[in-house]
Order: sequence, then structure tokens, then C-alpha cells
Amino acid sequence: MFSIPGLKVISLTDAAAARVREIAARSDDGALGLRVGIKKGGCAGMEYTFDVARDVRPGDEVVEENGAKVIVEGKAVMFLIGTELDFKVDKLSSTFVFNNPNQTSACGCGESVSITPRKDVETTA
Repeated sequence: MFSIPGLKVISLTDAAAARVREIAARSDDGALGLRVGIKKGGCAGMEYTFDVARDVRPGDEVVEENGAKVIVEGKAVMFLIGTELDFKVDKLSSTFVFNNPNQTSACGCGESVSITPRKDVETTA
């Protein structure tokens, strides 16, 4: 667990919460919600990851807003603190969008990012 007074690991816009609820409802195996994380990759160094969440693992942070549940992988918490997750739909695509204050740059195609972890966070067991 982490602790910064008044700051969540991740918050959801109404559109993101609606999409997470839809993903969980359409899952055939009783999904909890959406699992969000990061991994090394891409030309900028890191990529955001998504998966259907079927469990909560040690170190994960669980965020519940507007009836939607997002599980943030433990290794991603320091990189995502303060992030707003949105869901955008336009004529050609629909996608989750990370408004991450820790993101320092992104590649030209938008598929990978550079993120600096927060240093002012107290973690608790």
C-alpha cells in the first residue's frame, strides 16, 4: 500500500469507469475489473499494459470508483500515482488514455512512454 494524503494511485473518468464496468460484465469468467500495469518496451522505454483482472495479487492496489474496479499491479504503483484514466472514442478508434503526471515523454506513435517514478511516497505493508 502507498500513502500520499489526498492522492490516489489512479482515478477514473466517468467514461473510463463505464468502459471498465462493460469489460467486466462481458467477461465469461467473473472478472473483477481491469488490471493495469507497465512493462519495459517500445522506443520510449515503457508501455502501459491492460488485462482483465481475475484476482488481486500481493502488492496490488485496488481502486474502486463509480462501480468500476481497477487493479494496479504492484510494480506499477510508483509510476502511476496521481494518474487519471480516461476512455476516448472518436470516428476511427476507441482507447484508454493515461493522463499521467509522472510521464516525461512519449514516442511519436504514442505506443510507448518514458515515466519517472514518484519519490515522495510512503509505502506500508
